[in-house]
Amino acid sequence: MKTLKYFLIGVLFLSFSYSQAQVSVNVNIGTPPSWGPAGYTDVRYYYLPDLETYYDVNTSNYVYLNNGRWVRTRSLPSAYRNYDLYSEYKVVLTDYRGERPYENFKTHRVKYGKGYKGKPQKTIGQKPGKGNNKQGKDNTHHDNGNHNGHGKGNGKH
Repeated sequence: MKTLKYFLIGVLFLSFSYSQAQVSVNVNIGTPPSWGPAGYTDVRYYYLPDLETYYDVNTSNYVYLNNGRWVRTRSLPSAYRNYDLYSEYKVVLTDYRGERPYENFKTHRVKYGKGYKGKPQKTIGQKPGKGNNKQGKDNTHHDNGNHNGHGKGNGKH
């Protein structure tokens, strides 16, 4: 009986020790941009055909060719700064797991040339200026037909 007792205590001790020794690994994947295509949580790169540029979701960097070298920057080159990324088609590179997506640039450039449009895409977020607060107007100054309470009534204000 004593042997069984020690055996059970040993098993409990080992199981407790094992549970304490487990390590939890959490890979922090970057937050996709609001202009990114909806429905892809495990993707690292988008290819933007019209710009011949990659976007790295993990680092929030654009990867593009500049004077013969691939560079990573937080913003697009000045020539594309006003480009509408919400309307731009994004090729989601679901099959690439590396640091240099541009190693496949020649293939991507041919397969997804400028003007390429695949299936319709919804973006993760809404384009700024869209929705209920149109054109950046403040809805608190909306004319509801009564001239915001300043109608033609005889009441004193």
